[in-house]
Amino acid sequence: MVNEYSKWHHPYKPAKKYDKKVAYFSMEFGIHQALKIYSGGLGFLAGSHMRSAHELKQNMVGIGMLWKYGYYDQARNEDRTLRTDFIEKTYNFLEDTGIEVEVPLHDNPAVKVRAYILKPEIFGCVPMYLLSTDVEGNDHLSRTITNHLYDSNELTRVSQSIILGIGGAKVVEALGGADMYHLNEGHALPAFYYLRDQGVKKEQFAFTTHTPEKAGNEERDARHLNRCGFFGRTLSEEELRQEMVNDGMINYTVAALRMANKSNAVSKLHAVVSNDMWKGFDGINKIIPITNAQNQNFWQDEEIKKAWKTKSAKKFKDRKTALKNELFDVVLNQTQKRFDPNVITIVWARRFAGYKRADMFLYDLERFEKLLSNEKYPVQIIWAGKPYPKDYYAIDIFNHLVNFSKNRKNLAVLTGYEMDLSKQLKYGSDIWLNTPRITREASGTSGMTASFNGSVNLSINDGWIPEFQKHGENCFVLPELDHKKPVWEQDEEDCANLFEILENEVLPTYYNKPKKWQEIVLNGITDTIPEFTSNRMAQQYYDELYS
Repeated sequence: MVNEYSKWHHPYKPAKKYDKKVAYFSMEFGIHQALKIYSGGLGFLAGSHMRSAHELKQNMVGIGMLWKYGYYDQARNEDRTLRTDFIEKTYNFLEDTGIEVEVPLHDNPAVKVRAYILKPEIFGCVPMYLLSTDVEGNDHLSRTITNHLYDSNELTRVSQSIILGIGGAKVVEALGGADMYHLNEGHALPAFYYLRDQGVKKEQFAFTTHTPEKAGNEERDARHLNRCGFFGRTLSEEELRQEMVNDGMINYTVAALRMANKSNAVSKLHAVVSNDMWKGFDGINKIIPITNAQNQNFWQDEEIKKAWKTKSAKKFKDRKTALKNELFDVVLNQTQKRFDPNVITIVWARRFAGYKRADMFLYDLERFEKLLSNEKYPVQIIWAGKPYPKDYYAIDIFNHLVNFSKNRKNLAVLTGYEMDLSKQLKYGSDIWLNTPRITREASGTSGMTASFNGSVNLSINDGWIPEFQKHGENCFVLPELDHKKPVWEQDEEDCANLFEILENEVLPTYYNKPKKWQEIVLNGITDTIPEFTSNRMAQQYYDELYS
């Protein structure tokens, strides 16, 4: 079967300044709640990029994976703790392009990879080509490669990178090729190796590094990858040695940084951290900052936008109250607790990971209990987020918060943290709390979309925050610590500072100075738009990374 999207095709004539053909590879895309091919921030970012590329009429396509079971569905055990469910997804709004390519993988000379299209008119993004190995003619193991996003089996993970990279590159070839190949993170690294062998020049390679976390920068045994077909052909021992780092390993990030003509980090601070992090490796160009951003049209509530534009405190308050009540219906349904729209509502919502410190309030239980029982300045706190399904430390933090909050009427832990709930939490919160250990949050885009909707950031000064923050004017920021201090000391100090700012600045302003609070809210929106919208980011990629 062949359709109009089996060749490079857009529903518009690309704008002249964006006519360079760009293929953008990402392991996950958060385009819409219903298309469950994302896990979190990386996907939300990629989805916003594809929406903005469409709005700006850019000549770009997205290359991703069609995950049969998605990431996972977050549910609860009988005692309310976390349960991971894997439910098959079917997408009737996707179309088979008729493009099928073959990729040699391990001892299989020809794993079939089929491309499905998400057409632009469905969700308002550039054409998205999603790859599946669940194809007739493939053996059972090959068919399961595209089952689970970030599969915990190491061999499957390697296979996923090969399918996205080499399979994706071959699909782009079938579409007529691209002028630029952009890897969003190192997952699709095999694309660069394959394309280089096809004569594609270094000037056509761009790379974005997203994380200073070691686990986010994959590193695997070079000979093992060679056996798997990672490089598109079997490299000789001498060729392999040229790619190796760290005693016989291939570091996906180092390899991509070496092969790309230009690379970027995702905030100004992250660029400093990244350049320092990779400076010991030769052949790497300077990593430039292009700060992550999110799509305003998708993430900002229309009524909030109108209230901000007219600077109407009444319209804003009325809308915020309505949005809080909608969020509190979710809280009531999930936890059987009734929250009050007149009480300040603090939300911590993102991927659960140890360094993000979801449980920071609990580091000082005595002070936390006082905060929870303060009748003068009452608070409500909501946590939400998905840990990786095999990150047992993060799952334990999630479950500990569930158990701690069970019998406390003003605490709630929600499940199902996907795009819809993320939106509702940003719409309905007063404070967006961000507590990572400093230098470890590359960007932190959830704070931007919260700010779009009048939720005030209370954050560590990390990621995008240093580019935005005016403490007490558009957000609240914890004092910056020396990140080289022992972790225990950092945790203790950050926790004390969090309580200090909440008790002495945030709560008195919210309850005693509503006009001042309103000013902070509106300043937050004004200082986020347009600077932290993905239309700015998508334009910057063409100007600085693809030029």
